[in-house]
Amino acid sequence: MTDIINTLAGIAAHDPLDVLRDHRAQAKENAQRSFEALLEPAETGGISYRDRYTVAAFTAGLLGAPAAEEFYRDLLRDEDEVASWAIAELLDEALAELDSRSSVRGPYGTFESADLAAENVVGPWFTVEKNSIEVLGPLLAAGLEFAHLLALHPRDARPEHMALLLDAGWDEDSIVTLAQLVSFLNFQIRISTGLTALAHAPAAAQAPVADEAPEAVNDVGETTSAREPAASSKGSEALARVGERVSAHPELSRPKLFQQSGLGWVPWIAPVAEADLSDAQREALIEAGRAKNPYFRLLARDPAALQARTLTDLDIFFNTTDGLGRAERELAATVASRLNGCLFCASIHSDRATEESGRRDLMQTLLDMGIETPSNLGDPVWDAVVDASVALTLTPQTFGPSHVNALREASLEDGDIIDVLGCAAFFNWANRLMLSLGEPEVLAPGK
Repeated sequence: MTDIINTLAGIAAHDPLDVLRDHRAQAKENAQRSFEALLEPAETGGISYRDRYTVAAFTAGLLGAPAAEEFYRDLLRDEDEVASWAIAELLDEALAELDSRSSVRGPYGTFESADLAAENVVGPWFTVEKNSIEVLGPLLAAGLEFAHLLALHPRDARPEHMALLLDAGWDEDSIVTLAQLVSFLNFQIRISTGLTALAHAPAAAQAPVADEAPEAVNDVGETTSAREPAASSKGSEALARVGERVSAHPELSRPKLFQQSGLGWVPWIAPVAEADLSDAQREALIEAGRAKNPYFRLLARDPAALQARTLTDLDIFFNTTDGLGRAERELAATVASRLNGCLFCASIHSDRATEESGRRDLMQTLLDMGIETPSNLGDPVWDAVVDASVALTLTPQTFGPSHVNALREASLEDGDIIDVLGCAAFFNWANRLMLSLGEPEVLAPGK
């Protein structure tokens, strides 16, 4: 099958950038396998091809990726032309609302912690109207609302959203697949955006254009409105109906600020019990010790997607035969996590960046102060990596040839730049899974 990321980026097989992508051959191969596992599996289970393509086309449209939207709408037209037109109409509505109500780019969302309230960013919400539900069905309509949440409001996810999906007829396995699908698309589209810019960047360096960073929203009324979909009576009623199938963890010790290390993670829906893992699920974990981890056991509900994702991850971050340094890879992961609002991922990867670089105080400053562009960390490579990771994480993305040139001016070669793109894009996948399926907790000392 044609490599989809290359297709979206306009890269032909054996072109120089394709050859550079082969330096991370396992990541390249398993990004393609992720597409096959999530969009075109041999057995569709509880999610039809039509529904998968619909969610994909809708997500691509929300992310401002016309080539990807047309690619997935073309697949959808072969399954259901009426659904394809329905998605076009829904996107017109959603994007018009985005243009009219939001003066800043995403990611939007409200932090659970009042100590982070100054960073709350309000953006428009989306509800599938009755006439579209009649065309698409209530199951898919709930899936599209969840896709909008993950694409634009990842840190607004709450247990109620799991309940709304269960109440609409999604089961736990299909919820994991849906979360993987939308999160993977956030990776696939971002890395293809970055590769497109890399392919078209002029050889002569140009000064990067400063990106518009998300603005904080301090108004109490606006902050409250951003939480209404999660705290609405509809969500609360669904939570009551599904009962113990969703765990809201009312007594959880939640982190108040971004920190390095010291956080765990708990799921809102049940992982596979360790004793019940099938051979295929154990194989998908890649590392046997992950069977103890509830996050990986939850993702094991879709073993093919988990295995491809894990192998992509390992090659992007741990293949150090050449390319970007480990510290800079972890920096890119931290920046994406900080901007998306994933306290758990930011804690893990800032700590790893510290281990690799020895720059604990600098990493903590980045966590404390948040992301500003252009950055000023006092290191041209780190500044360029931060700015590029921010531009790729903003929704829609602002990454372009100017960022490529800034990375080149900082002495990064094109293979190094592909590593920056891979690390930042991958954490737009990882963050959305962590944020939508559970939440962080502060670990007790010694735990």
